[in-house]
Amino acid sequence: MSSAKVGLIQMCSSDDLEHNLSYIEQQVIELARDGCKLIVTPENCLMFADKDSYFAIAEPIGAGPIQKRLSEIASQNGVWLVVGSFPTQANEGKLYSSCLVFDDIGLLVSSYNKIHLFDVDVDDEHGSYRESATFAHGEETCVVNTPVGRVGLSICYDVRFANLYRKLRLDGAEVMIVAAAFTAVTGEAHWETLLRARAIENQVYVIGVGQCGYHTESRQTWGHSMVIDLGEIRFVSQR
Repeated sequence: MSSAKVGLIQMCSSDDLEHNLSYIEQQVIELARDGCKLIVTPENCLMFADKDSYFAIAEPIGAGPIQKRLSEIASQNGVWLVVGSFPTQANEGKLYSSCLVFDDIGLLVSSYNKIHLFDVDVDDEHGSYRESATFAHGEETCVVNTPVGRVGLSICYDVRFANLYRKLRLDGAEVMIVAAAFTAVTGEAHWETLLRARAIENQVYVIGVGQCGYHTESRQTWGHSMVIDLGEIRFVSQR
């Protein structure tokens, strides 16, 4: 495994695409100046909204003005950029929740479609979460070569399914990324425990990057992005 500095962009994304993109760009500029070679954003980093909004900005993987902008952000700053999730076009009236990886010259080198969708009732103000009403299940795992070594990609609810991470480890992953938007309720209860468990089980580094704060009156996310080294917390956001 290689040694390189990693940057985490914790966000409170809104339904304003341009605002979210601009925030990501500014954070990438600052992190690149600080020497980061790989920068990771959370789930729903470009749009935190509803089904219609996701369909409105969805693009085919590898094409479209939003992905072009993300490519330029990576190339202009000479960094690898992991876009935690972005709605991409699928079949039969659904989208994929896709994690995209751009290299330091702006090429889209890998993508992963979220496999485990969050169809859960939570004891919070929002109550019912049904990702499958908007998104289709992904089918393939993904490990990509990066400046920090071989990285396995995952998104949020995936972290509760240990077999996914075992498959990533068997495929050579040395680092696992969990791009997330954990609810405040489930995050307080399980976020740290799940990330540490995946690190311990597989003896790998785990990078968990989360959304944080109130996105609407009923949607609150947990944050507390962290980096875990074989089960030991090396960094954690204070909120």
